[in-house]
Amino acid sequence: MSASEQLPEWVRTRLEGRTAGRGTAKVLRALGTHPRQMSFASTAEAAALAEVNAATVVRAAQLLGYTGWPALRSEIRSRYLSGLSASEVLTEHTSSSDGPAWATLRRDLHNLQDLSLTLDENQIARVARTIFDARVTLVLGSGSFAAPGLQLSHLAQTIGHDVRLHRAGGTTLFNAVSLLREGDCLVVFHLWRSPWQIINAMQAAAPGVRIVLVSDQAREDLVALADELVPVPSEGASMFPSLVASTTIVQATIAALVAIDRSAAMAASDRAERLWTRYGVFPEQDAGLQ
Repeated sequence: MSASEQLPEWVRTRLEGRTAGRGTAKVLRALGTHPRQMSFASTAEAAALAEVNAATVVRAAQLLGYTGWPALRSEIRSRYLSGLSASEVLTEHTSSSDGPAWATLRRDLHNLQDLSLTLDENQIARVARTIFDARVTLVLGSGSFAAPGLQLSHLAQTIGHDVRLHRAGGTTLFNAVSLLREGDCLVVFHLWRSPWQIINAMQAAAPGVRIVLVSDQAREDLVALADELVPVPSEGASMFPSLVASTTIVQATIAALVAIDRSAAMAASDRAERLWTRYGVFPEQDAGLQ
């Protein structure tokens, strides 16, 4: 078996024909032989597993197109967890002295720290401009993964953009996607394990529809479909993924949308406020509880 054949398939694809040196090849092979350990290893621990130095670990990550080891480790972790069921994910998280609340808080603080290492200000600006310029933006997400999409659609509508969260599947999903035209936008939240229909909907989008994918994996089939792939960490503290990083991306995108045209955003928000007031959507502040 050749050296390249000993590498995981996704690693060979990411290399795109580039040749790894002896040291970096040892790191890349360790991704396949020790996926669990490498998925949460520090740079020094990854180096020890691969029997190289820490600088070689960083070079291996950069060879695959990542900014450094933390970004590659996040990808490895997401790929590893995506192959587990919810109960298997639960067993992956060993018990600690922290209770569930503190364990969740610490996990999400860690996720936000990882996000800070990969967040691209220019990319968020591009995503916001895509939504700003689109006639219509359709937002997809399966199950609880639609939650950040609900926030994106509601807030974007409030500042004057036609952004629609679509929750139905089957023929209704494909009908909705088929109505998108050149220049429109499709935003997809794809985390942990998402149904094939979500990917099929991306494939079904007409030429010229801009696809923004918020995902915890940079899988080759997803990268090929997306105009913008926004990476997010999603590991939770218990059975299910965390949406904190994805929600942060939504908040950043809305802020970038507002920044494109603050006056227009303020005017649209004021129109919405007047409409809500006209129809008594909210109780008057001095009315008290009845």
